[in-house]
Order: sequence, then structure tokens, then C-alpha cells
Amino acid sequence: MPARIIDGKAIARTVERELQPRIAALAARGIRPKLTAVRVGDDPASEIYVRSKARKAEELGLAGEVLHLPASTAGEELLREVDRLNRDPEIDGILVQLPLPARIDERAVVEAIDPAKDVDGFHPVNVGRLQLGRPSLVPCTPAGVMRLIESTGRTIAGAHAVVVGRSNIVGKPVAILLLQHHATVTICHSRTRDLAAMVRQADIVVAAVGRPCLIRAEMLRPGGVIIDVGMNRLEAGDSAAAALGPRKRAILEEKGSVLVGDVELEGAAEVAGWITPVPGGVGPMTIAMLMANTVAAAEGRWR
Repeated sequence: MPARIIDGKAIARTVERELQPRIAALAARGIRPKLTAVRVGDDPASEIYVRSKARKAEELGLAGEVLHLPASTAGEELLREVDRLNRDPEIDGILVQLPLPARIDERAVVEAIDPAKDVDGFHPVNVGRLQLGRPSLVPCTPAGVMRLIESTGRTIAGAHAVVVGRSNIVGKPVAILLLQHHATVTICHSRTRDLAAMVRQADIVVAAVGRPCLIRAEMLRPGGVIIDVGMNRLEAGDSAAAALGPRKRAILEEKGSVLVGDVELEGAAEVAGWITPVPGGVGPMTIAMLMANTVAAAEGRWR
């Protein structure tokens, strides 16, 4: 039987509804949580991401602000702006859209953000709290991944979860969250021997490596939960296009490019029990969990 599609947009709307009473409680105290997103330069993708985050904040009754700095901004100037935002009592959440221009030290910028306002959950203080199982602002995509897994009703405790990818933004924090839910966790990466054999053992697969269609149907255990974090644009002539299913291949032939995940969706959907699509799976959840972090940051600052 084909996999059930995990609708990230619908689950994101559920998260947003859950936030409404908390937003209303803050409003009753005269508090409107404020999210400030900082963008450096004119990268079109970054512009879309930042604008969508600010727009969603406004839709939910939060205050959303975009601070756009020119591409010529020096690292020292960006650090001064972060310091100003840290000290602004009206701002509850700060995110600096990555990647930054190569000459700017991203680590220094992330570490300059007040951990209490670090709604991306990237500051070492929040990373450490997550590792120790203490309350923290959790990175948004991993938090969204967990909600997607939970939505299937599958028991995480005791399950074997394989995380493909070891980034600080997704792979490692997802693994920690799965461990906290009592899964047995294997992290795979570019140097893993026989990736297919490792993935085939998994009850839960989280693919977050940034390689289009890396995970294919023959690598999967039947009936498992597949969460595809990848977001890759394939162009005509790309060698990875050979792995595409008929529907995605038709889009590629018609439009010259197609958006795919790290999992070959059409084949995998014939084997898995549940699977997230790309787009429409993890992406909406990332923004929803950013809103949840902004509300939590406001509650923490004004409790």
C-alpha cells in the first residue's frame, strides 16, 4: 500500500492554532512578541525566506521586522547591530539569515546573539542546554521534524532511527531529540560504509544531507517513517535526474528544473508507511516552529 503523505502545511497550521492562546495571554498583559530577522546582501533566496518569516509573524499577531543590511556590511558593523537588537527591550527574537557573505565570521555573529533571543536555537548556550536535556530554544527544523514524526502516531521509544547528515543545524540536534524520545539513533554521513545497509535497518529515517534523491526505495524498510529535510533544485542534464520518478521527471522536462528532496519520493512512497513531500513537508514546519520559539522567548523574558 502506498505511503501516507505527511502534510507539513496542515501540521504547521495546528502548531499555529496552539500558539493562539499563548499569544492572547501575552497580549492581555500588553506584550506583543517581536521577531527581528536580519538579512545581509541581496541573495534572492534569503530575501524570500526572511520575508516569509516576517509575514507569518504578522499573520499570527506577532510583530515581524526585517533589517536589511547592504552586501558591503563589515563583520564589526553586523556585530554592532546584533548588540543593539540584544539591548532593545521590545525585541524578543533575533535571527540572522544564513549564509552570510564569506568575509563575515558566522560563528562570531551567532555567538553574539543573546541566548534568550536566539530563536534559531544556534547559540552554544542553547545547543548545550539541548544536549543536557534542559529547557532551551530548540533549532526550528529539528523541532519541526519531531512534530512530523509524532503526527504519524508511530511510537518513537525503542524505534531505530537513522539520521543521514551530521550538520549542527539539523542532523546533530535531530539525533539528540530522538534520543530524548528514547529512540536508538544511528547518524550516517559522507564516510559511512554501506549507507544502504544502515538505512535499511531504520524504522525512522531523517534525510538531511543535501544530496538529491540519495535515498531510494530499495534502501528502505517497508512501513517506515521517512522525513525528507532536503531541498534541492535539479536542472536538466543533472546526473541525479536519472533517479527521478515519472512525475518529477515530467516536471523537469516541462520546466527545465524541479525541486526534489534527499529521498526519491515516488519510489520511496511505494515502500514507506509515511513520508514527507518536497515541497510541503518540513519547510512549513520550520517557520511554524520559529513562531513557537518567538512566543516562548517572549514568555521567558516577561514571565
